[in-house]
Amino acid sequence: MLRYFAGKNVMLMVMLSVMLGLTACGGNTANTANTSGTTNESNAGNANTGNAQVSEEVKRIKHPLGTTEIKGIPQRIVVLEWSYVEDLLALGVKPVGVADIENYKVWVNVKSGELAEATDVGTRQEPNLETIMSLKPDLIITDDFRVAQSYDKLSEIAPTLVFAPYSEEAAKDQYADMENAFRTLADIVGKTAEAEQVLDDVQKTYDEAKTKLEAAGKAGQEIVLSQAWSNQNAAAMRLFTDNSYAVKIMEKIGLKNGWKSDKLESYGFSDATVESLTKVKQANFLYVVQDDDNVFETKLKDNAVWKGLDFVKENRAYALGGDTWLFGGPLTAQLLAERAVNLLTK
Repeated sequence: MLRYFAGKNVMLMVMLSVMLGLTACGGNTANTANTSGTTNESNAGNANTGNAQVSEEVKRIKHPLGTTEIKGIPQRIVVLEWSYVEDLLALGVKPVGVADIENYKVWVNVKSGELAEATDVGTRQEPNLETIMSLKPDLIITDDFRVAQSYDKLSEIAPTLVFAPYSEEAAKDQYADMENAFRTLADIVGKTAEAEQVLDDVQKTYDEAKTKLEAAGKAGQEIVLSQAWSNQNAAAMRLFTDNSYAVKIMEKIGLKNGWKSDKLESYGFSDATVESLTKVKQANFLYVVQDDDNVFETKLKDNAVWKGLDFVKENRAYALGGDTWLFGGPLTAQLLAERAVNLLTK
């Protein structure tokens, strides 16, 4: 289990958001943008359709590990981080290579059927460079904290775009950072209109969820979000903070986060113990565990502190499902909102 989380634990090293600079080649007009405001390109709309309609524009993107130049619209993309896999799939773009596909299906499982023809390129922490090279990619997408040691080698294979989702600036609002990254990728693959439609659909989901909560008399209720697993025969857990992507989604549908931290948590969560839950025992407890590692039904089943919590005694602890990824993109946001509302109103 821990290996799934190892990457997240090194995210503290991440700094700054991706800056995007667009420069047209051959004397064409030049544009600039960053992750909070991508600039549309007039000839990018037909990209990534598998035909020969490829933009001649060149994008130069500054990021924490350097500057990446992307010529035209990438057709063969390798992605080393799951959230960007989900972003591309939401835009109708199928990567040729993805890191750790099997665990993507376990933890994320958004449009995973679209990855049937994708090649697994190793783990997110240690991608297989030979496999990536064999795919002849024209773009590699990843996070800076995973490729600090391998960025130069990846860049020798193909232009490598590096995001920094846990930088000091991005950590202030990880949902906003998700939207910025999504729009940046949409601009790169020529799918800006599709991206706005996806985000509009997400907002409709929020509106419907909010209405359903209000009708059930559950609007404004307090929740706590947790992700848990076994560690050395004990229960390890995270409690998500106000700046996290997942809690922002809960707020957008009219719920309130009960867990507070006295500092900005770069990853969007606090490491916690069962004793930590006594501070939020009155809230509704929403959690993510794998079915074969439900620490709340096994390791904590007979724990006196756990059994004494109000939400346990009142059956207000709700399992969201192991494939509810709390660090995802827009489609995961819809899924999380729908599952939370369905559980709270059943």
